[in-house]
Amino acid sequence: MSDSTDFKSIIELDSELNQIQDLDLLLERILFEARKVVHADAGSIYVVEKVEEEGQVLEKLVIKYSQNETMAKELPPGQKLIFSVFSIAINEKTISGYCAHTKKPVNVPDVYNISPDASYSYSTAYDKISGYKTTSVLAVPLMTAEGKLLGVIQVINATKDGKTVPFSRDDEFLISHFANNTTLALQRAYVTRAMILRMIKMSELRDPKETGTHVNRVAGYAVEIYDRWAYHHGVSESERERFRDVLKIASMLHDVGKVAISDTILKKPARFTPEEYHIMQHHTIYGALLFEDPQSPVDIIARDVALGHHENWDGTGYPGWIDSATEKAIKAGPDGAPLGKKAEEIPLTARIVAIADVYDALCSKRVYKEPWTKADVLAEMKQLSGTKFDPELVRIFFEILPSIKQIRNLYPETE
Repeated sequence: MSDSTDFKSIIELDSELNQIQDLDLLLERILFEARKVVHADAGSIYVVEKVEEEGQVLEKLVIKYSQNETMAKELPPGQKLIFSVFSIAINEKTISGYCAHTKKPVNVPDVYNISPDASYSYSTAYDKISGYKTTSVLAVPLMTAEGKLLGVIQVINATKDGKTVPFSRDDEFLISHFANNTTLALQRAYVTRAMILRMIKMSELRDPKETGTHVNRVAGYAVEIYDRWAYHHGVSESERERFRDVLKIASMLHDVGKVAISDTILKKPARFTPEEYHIMQHHTIYGALLFEDPQSPVDIIARDVALGHHENWDGTGYPGWIDSATEKAIKAGPDGAPLGKKAEEIPLTARIVAIADVYDALCSKRVYKEPWTKADVLAEMKQLSGTKFDPELVRIFFEILPSIKQIRNLYPETE
């Protein structure tokens, strides 16, 4: 079922995967390519994370992405499959948990006829809920060269001539080789994510609401909004993938300029005075200054996002037409103050992050407010269309609302 062409494609993928910088996008791509290599109809990818349960911190497998070709074909064009977010114990009771526990591949020809000698089982409840019949399953550990477990790739329902068949020995070899090759790219992506989150941690030390979960959600929303915008505008898949990777990282750094704002303002447990608000507005300029000498596409987009994510579609936002290096107005009104950028004068990336940032802020608890109800949040997003937000992007936001909600589930609030 697999041949030398599949093996060659694995080798060619190495350099391509190493170009993806963002961890989440890399995981999604790894799952897609793993399925492709062994002709699997569906699959999931899990990573090892520390999860707190009943006062204990345990290492568990946490699902990051799930894909299903059969179910995806039933969706409207451009829509994405929504999957449940859950974690699995690393023990011998489930297929993926057993794979992680033993650090060895597990190949099950038919999950409805697992040998009674096996310690693991398969819960048919998943199939009943989804309406999708799982038959063959192959789970392979993601291991570093040093023997550290990063996660598990689980592929489902090998297909041949339109029929579901068991995964072969060749499939085991191919996907195991693929998993070994991807760990270097994963380790590099983990390092990149850690470096970014350290920068965010600096902001969090100053601004309690600038947390890792907040920036992960904002970046996740931004990528989903861009992806649907690009789909509507006929952007090629290869270009969409490259830009998503850059946007994801840049979006996480949208508020990094807050490190330059006084604690008395950032940590004030109430709304700002007009004077304090004016000072706070400078975080956009300070953030842009960090990327003033761009060395990569990420730096360019990060500068645009940091500077422009508080501009408004109708021109009433800030900081407006200003040179971030000199803080002098490029375009000024009668009073000498910078004119606000409006409509498409605002970079697309900044317009996208503006929607993502406000949505997450409204949904989240702050020292000065409780989270808004879901109905109130969505009503406000609609209300701000055409004034604060790009109307086209608001329409797209509502198109992909199930994906937006799923990202919030992937990165829940922490106490």
